[in-house]
Amino acid sequence: MQIPGFFEMPSHSHIQITRPEDRELEAKRSELAALEANLAERELQLTSLRVELSSFERKYLAEVGARYAELDELKAQLAEKLAAENPGDLRLQESARQARARADETRSTTASDSAHEHKIFSPTPELKRLYREVAKRIHPDLTSDDADRAKRQELMAQANRAYELGDEAALSRVFAAYECSPESVAGEGTPAELVRTIRRISQARHRLTEIEAESKKLLHSDSYQLRTRFDEAARQGHDLFSELAARITYEIARAKHNLAHRPVPSSV
Repeated sequence: MQIPGFFEMPSHSHIQITRPEDRELEAKRSELAALEANLAERELQLTSLRVELSSFERKYLAEVGARYAELDELKAQLAEKLAAENPGDLRLQESARQARARADETRSTTASDSAHEHKIFSPTPELKRLYREVAKRIHPDLTSDDADRAKRQELMAQANRAYELGDEAALSRVFAAYECSPESVAGEGTPAELVRTIRRISQARHRLTEIEAESKKLLHSDSYQLRTRFDEAARQGHDLFSELAARITYEIARAKHNLAHRPVPSSV
């Protein structure tokens, strides 16, 4: 019953007080969520660029590099024969040594990839979505705890490998492994959570800076410039892989002919 002349005080159970640190934590969480989404996207772009360049390099070595190795070997043999015919010509001796070194280097480069089957990298939308989720949740640069970081690094390496192989099931298993681990359990208390969130924001920004630097390095690499040339030619209807292979095959035939018809010098 309300007594005339008096007003009823509101019940404390209906008063909601938002503390400044709670508001700050909420703001920082929103900032971190945006950073994590951006980081996951940039991490995906960087990993895709790495794998695409690696795929291009393997294809180049398989279709062109092996032919270059054969051609360089024939050139080295021709140079060595010419040097043997003219033992007093220092210029020819040096030319033969350089040709042999170049042939050995080319053979070594192509041999390192000969055991790997070439496969064009073409990630599906689902694979990309899974990778974003993994990078957003378990990237090692998003934690300040040493034990948690080590666990994340191990899982992120598995995730990168699964992404490169196009293995969606393996990528899903990596994500599930972290979600069920003790490291994924958050601590208690607003102050501690606020500090962790601020540090995660700092780590995410630092990683974004690293990604930017690594991306620029890859975009200025010889492999990227070469792939750009091949892609531009493809848009104009030219298959540089086939054209180069045909040209080198022709040069190999000429080198074999010259080598076969050049007499072997008689021993003195």
